[in-house]
Amino acid sequence: METEIRVGLRHRLSELLQQWGLPVAGSDWQTFVVLAVVALLLAWLGYALFRRVAEKGVTSLGDRLPGPWAGPFKQYKVVSKVASIVPLVVLDLFTPLVFAAWPWWDRVATLVLELAILVAVVRLVFAVLDTVQAVAHQSPISRRLPVQSFVQLGKLFLFIVAAILFVSVLLDKSPVYLLSGLGVATGLLLLVFRDTILGFVAGIQLSANRMVSRGDWVQMDKYGADGEVIEVSLTTVKVQNWDKTITMIPAHAMVSDAFRNWRGMQESGGRRIKRALLLDLHSVRFLDSGLEARLGQIDTLRPHLASKHAELAEANAAIPHLEQPANGRRLTNLGCFRAYLQAYLQHHPSVHQQMTLMVRQLAPTENGLPLEIYCFTNDTRWPVYEGIQADIFDHALAVLPQFELRAMQKPTGADLRQLGRPA
Repeated sequence: METEIRVGLRHRLSELLQQWGLPVAGSDWQTFVVLAVVALLLAWLGYALFRRVAEKGVTSLGDRLPGPWAGPFKQYKVVSKVASIVPLVVLDLFTPLVFAAWPWWDRVATLVLELAILVAVVRLVFAVLDTVQAVAHQSPISRRLPVQSFVQLGKLFLFIVAAILFVSVLLDKSPVYLLSGLGVATGLLLLVFRDTILGFVAGIQLSANRMVSRGDWVQMDKYGADGEVIEVSLTTVKVQNWDKTITMIPAHAMVSDAFRNWRGMQESGGRRIKRALLLDLHSVRFLDSGLEARLGQIDTLRPHLASKHAELAEANAAIPHLEQPANGRRLTNLGCFRAYLQAYLQHHPSVHQQMTLMVRQLAPTENGLPLEIYCFTNDTRWPVYEGIQADIFDHALAVLPQFELRAMQKPTGADLRQLGRPA
């Protein structure tokens, strides 16, 4: 079939060249030189014309297509790689005519040109895949799908196919003949491409379950990773840690091992504050009239005191001997402080009011009584979050003396030196 095509093509080209008055027969060097010059000239003209027309077409098409297509097309030289195929095809068409008197050189030139066309086509497809990846990388789709993994898989499959075709052209054998022998090498291929296969399967799982995407904040202590995902490839997940170091995590490890993805926090719009104040147990007491009067001047606490007075009056109405503090119910400075913090957080402009918000006591320890603030900020950015959290606890620590409470901390050297000073 290939011989019939070549014969027919040679006949048509011969007729065309004869109409131009060019020699197409004979074994002399003059005919060879004339045909070779004509072939090279047509190949160059085909390359130049095609490239100019294609560049205009790509520019016009890039302006109409959504997304930044024009830049990646130029970056990966897609038009140039398409245009480079044209002269190879033209030369391959002229080979039977140029080397009509030298069959061996005809076979060698044809073989070289066919291999060159194969390589040029592979380079073109690689450039197209890189262009698609670059465009997808700048769009939101890259956060949902591991585009780079699919591109790398496509390149791997194309490379294998091209290698088979390359060898089949060299050996002048059908690709089916070579594929029949791959069954023997299947075990070797599985061994060589073990990480690639595991990574590909893991990449599909990561994508299908949306476990990790580019731009996510992930934390994986086993690999020392704590930062933003900047690349999800076929075999690895690249994480840029907050200290600007890079951690490479095998893709299959993201499926088999545990890791934390903070995407849910980022998408929810709230970031949790969960921190406790350690209070000195000896500073907790009932309110006396003087402290209650001072606390009554705090605007955010006044509604709580009013409601508690009514509640306690009703509860203590039938209880005798209220002069004894242990009889009946009474207000404490710790309870008032907890109610104040609750009201303070409810009026804080940077605290998310639609998420869990509470101030609770934890079990006392040897380090004091933990009073935990549990709430969410309405800004998930790390520096802003830390600033909001610091402001809340700055205020809580500063307002403690108003409730005659003390923060608990271990003695320092200065404390110990003061013990030895005379009163």
